[in-house]
Order: sequence, then structure tokens, then C-alpha cells
Amino acid sequence: MSQERSYGADQIQVLEGLEAVQKRPAMYIGSTDSRGLHHLVYEVVDNSIDEALAGYCDTIEVTVHEDGSVSVSDDGRGIPVDTHKEYDRPALEVIMTVLHAGGKFDNKSYQVSGGLHGVGVSVVNALSSWLEVEVKRDGSVYRHRFDHGEPDQELEEVRPMDDGEETGTTIRFWPDEDIFETTDFAFSTLESRLRELAFLNPGVEIALLDERDGGETRFQYDGGIREFVEYLNETRTVLHDEVVYVEGGDDGIQVEIALQATDGVQGSIHAFANNINTREGGTHLTGFKTALTRVVNDYASSHDLASDIDENLKGEDIREGLTGVLSVKHPDPQFEGQTKTKLGNSEVRGIVESLMHEGFATYLEEHPDTAEAIVSKAVEAAKARLAAKKAEELTRRKSALGSTSLPGKLADCQTRDPEEAELFIVEGDSAGGSAKQARNPEFQAILPLFGKVLNAEKHRLDRVLENEKIRDLITAVGTSIGEEFDVENARYHKIILMTDADVDGAHIRTLYLTFLYRQMPELIENGYVYAAQPPLYRIRYKGDTYDAMTEADRERIVEEVCDGSPDQVQRFKGLGEMNPQQLWDTTMNPETRILKRITVDDAAAADRMFSVLMGDAVAPRKQFIKEHAEDAEWVDI
Repeated sequence: MSQERSYGADQIQVLEGLEAVQKRPAMYIGSTDSRGLHHLVYEVVDNSIDEALAGYCDTIEVTVHEDGSVSVSDDGRGIPVDTHKEYDRPALEVIMTVLHAGGKFDNKSYQVSGGLHGVGVSVVNALSSWLEVEVKRDGSVYRHRFDHGEPDQELEEVRPMDDGEETGTTIRFWPDEDIFETTDFAFSTLESRLRELAFLNPGVEIALLDERDGGETRFQYDGGIREFVEYLNETRTVLHDEVVYVEGGDDGIQVEIALQATDGVQGSIHAFANNINTREGGTHLTGFKTALTRVVNDYASSHDLASDIDENLKGEDIREGLTGVLSVKHPDPQFEGQTKTKLGNSEVRGIVESLMHEGFATYLEEHPDTAEAIVSKAVEAAKARLAAKKAEELTRRKSALGSTSLPGKLADCQTRDPEEAELFIVEGDSAGGSAKQARNPEFQAILPLFGKVLNAEKHRLDRVLENEKIRDLITAVGTSIGEEFDVENARYHKIILMTDADVDGAHIRTLYLTFLYRQMPELIENGYVYAAQPPLYRIRYKGDTYDAMTEADRERIVEEVCDGSPDQVQRFKGLGEMNPQQLWDTTMNPETRILKRITVDDAAAADRMFSVLMGDAVAPRKQFIKEHAEDAEWVDI
């Protein structure tokens, strides 16, 4: 028996003030990696957006400074600076240092708000090594500074406001390097979120400036979510020119819906509540989908447009190729958790469903050409779905961990614990053979897949499932697919795409990622999908070995480490050229390998990017390659 440890009142810790945030930051911002870092910016920007929603702010400016800090400025009312009666401190200081302190718990200051927990800006302060606030209001300019969340000085009245000078707030913060894995802000990541906010808040100008390289982008969309849908469909062929738009509300709840059908096989519906991307859906999305399915079926039945099939159109048939944006503004939204990815208000479903049913049905009756195009596309999708059912049967599994009907090429692992198990999807039989010799069979499984697969962006599921390699992948993973997909049945919680470190390897990896993103997105959402990063070069110098992932890495190592004279530079043309020991050391050993977890933080941006890279339109893809060829690097998709 182990020695008994004391457990009494003395062992109970009480974390005061912002100490709880600093102790467990992931509870408040999701993670301490790049996603959590950028979340700090979003928390500050959301406060400015709330001012815009209240009608007091027209312009928001976000600047990434050369010293690693970020500032967010707006022309709103300015954070209150008068003394808070309960705390006997300036309200600004209370907001910055006390969790759950803010003006969003009733409807007196803000009718609609996303930051309802009152922890946003105080969390940013807690996780910053340094934070400065400048407020312009009540005729004066005020400044306050904080060191690791604690006031560094008293609130200072700097000067009187100049004639004509606008009120507003500027918050500048330096993320704490001891807390975050990285403090390098990505311009493209910030750009995607700020563009999204500009679409959702028509008329508000949002600027993003980057002092590091002089980058600058400004967004302002008077057309709101209609322009959002047009933007998402820029690389697709639309079936009707006009974006369908429905708006209305009840009980203080505002609803906007915009949608447009395309000839693609991939549909995308993006739902927002108070500007927050509710990736897990919620009652608003349920109401929208229910009404959409009912309206299209009613129209198809009354106009005899679906006589080719013996059943009603399903929601998935109607949503194929459909791009839609649903935005709800609610005075008292109930989100699930601090990450706010699912809306729970029960009354919202009925309001959205009623509005969508009445507005969309009226639109279809008034625009018969658009209605016929939408119904015809859905009927075509239904026929393909019925054909795909037979193909799906080929991939069914009776249990998550059983070995029945596993692909013959799969070298499975010994463990039956999915949390420990890793599946390497390896390009080619040669590399697969090396990987099978290199692996640790206790927890690493190998599935060799040779050559390229069908592009899931362009083909329906029935065509994709004709591919034996895809069927082997689905069978090995164990989740099945389509209506029978169940992420709980995943046999591995690490599915690692391991392809050559060249252009062909990147293309093959992208094809598999496209399939997973379009047909099995829950695997990505649960963090199960990774990309291995094998080295392109191995460099030896004075008995030491260095691996270079890119040409730039090779040049840097040769010049900086080897003084321009390496003993040997070996280029790996493919995984198959590595012997098992090299493959283990560089790419498979959990102690030394580099894996990139594939994440989809911004579904709308990811959806559009897959359309650009893998869709039919050539011009947008050429433009993307032209813009990003010089600064290409590994990024989260």
C-alpha cells in the first residue's frame, strides 16, 4: 500500500482574481497553441463589434506590431472610467482584472452581444505579459497599464480630447511567452475572421494592418451575408444569379438567411449566433434545415418535379451544392460552454423555421426558374444517394475494434485502445514496406495506398466509393460513412497521412484531406487527423546529423551549422528510399517526429479554400498559387 497522503483544508487552493485563468488558460481560450493565441485578438475585437451592434461604432482597426504585440482600436463610446461603487476602483480596471465583470449581463448597455460571459478582455489581460489601454471619453484621454494582469499604475488622465476628436478605445497587448507555445500571429488567420465579421455586420469598416511587412487589408460589406454567399461561391458555378435572402424576427430575435445553389457536389451551410460561428450548429440550424427540406419537398410535389424517385427528397439531397449563411442576433443567447460552438435556445428553432418556411416558399413561387433549378439538382442528388447505398455496404463494419473484413494490405497494431492506436496512411507499396518494418507494432498500424484517388470535391460519394483505396481507408478507420458514420467507432485516434516530401506527395495528401474534410469531417473536428512531415534532406557534419524539411532549411543548416561545408547532404526523393531505421528516426518515432494536426477553425474559410484548390475553376487556383508560392509553409487547413 502506498504511503497515505494528507488531505485536509490546508490542501484546498483558492485561486484569486485572474490566477485561475493563468493556471488553466485552456479552460477559457480553448488551448495555448496558435488557435488560443489568435483567440485573444478575437475576444478584444468582439467587444468592439458589440459597440457596433449597439450603434456606437463604425470603424475597427487591428494592428500587428513589429514587437509581437497586437492593438485593437475602435471609435465606440470608450470603456467607462468612473469609479465602480462596489470595488471602489475605476470601472476600466474592474473590467480588466475581475472575471465576469462587464456590461453584457442585462440589456441596458447592449441589446445584442457575443461576449456574454464577461471574461473576454480580462482573460486577455491575464494571459498577457503586458497590456495597455487608452480610452477617449468624457472629454479626456485616459491610459492604464497592466503587468501580467495586475495594474502597473493608477488610471491616468493624459490630456483633454482635441476638438473633433472621436471617442473610442485602444487595447494593446503582448501575449505571455511563458504561457503560449507560439506568439507569432498569422496575418491570414486574422484576415479570415475579420472578413467574416465584416460580412456579418454590414456597414462596419474593419482594417487589418501588419507592421512586420507592411500588409494591409480593409473590409466593408454593405450587402452583408448576401455578399458573404457570393464570396463563398466565387470559385463555383451557380445555378441562379440572385442570392436568395430572407430576413425577419420575433421577440427581439433577428434572423437573416442567404443561400444560393451551385452545380457542385459539396454544400456548405454556415450558421452564426451573435457573430459567433456555431460550428456545432444548434436550434437555429435545426430550424433552418427543417424548413428548407419541407419547402423544397412541398414545391416539388405541387409542381410534379420529383416523380423520378419513389420517396421524398432528403435534407442532404437538397443541401448538395447549396451555399448558405444563417445569422441570428439574440438578446439572451444560451451557448454550450465558453467556446460557444452550439446555440441552445429552444425558442429560436420555431422562429427560424417559421421565417424560413414563409419567406423561402414565397421566393420559390415568385421565381419558378430558380425553384426548378434547386429541385432538379436535389432530384439528381437523390438518385446518386440511392446508388451510393450499395457502395456503402462494402465499407460497413460490425464493431469498432473487431478484425473482421479488414483490408488485406493493413498491418494492424496490437493495441485495441483507440486512444493509443495510430494508423499511418502511406503512399505506395515500397514506402509501405519500409514503414511496416520501421513501426512499433504495439500501437502503430500501416495501410499502404498506391497512387492518386478521385477528387472528392468534384465527385459524389457513389463515384468516390468505387475507388478500392478509399474503401480500404474507410474500412480500416472503422467509422463507416454517410448516414451510418459514427466517430465513436474510430479504431485509431491518430490517423497520419504520410506522403513524400515533394509536390506529388503534397497533391496526394491534399486529395485524401479533401475526402476526409468533405465526407468524414468529424475525424478532423475531433483532432484525429495528422500529416507527417518527413525530411527532404539529411545533412551530416562532424558526426552529427541534421534533418531539413525544406530547401530553405537545407540552405540555413549548411550555412549556419556546417559553415558552408557539410560532410554529406542526402536528398530523400521519397519515403521508399529511406531504410526502416531512417524512416523510424525521422518520421515515425513519437520522440523525434514532427506531426501536423489538421484543424478547421474557420469552416467558411476552409470550405472556400478547398473549392479554390480542388474545384473546377482554374483562374482562382492560379491566382492563389501566384500569391502564395514564395511564402509557402505548413499551415493548418
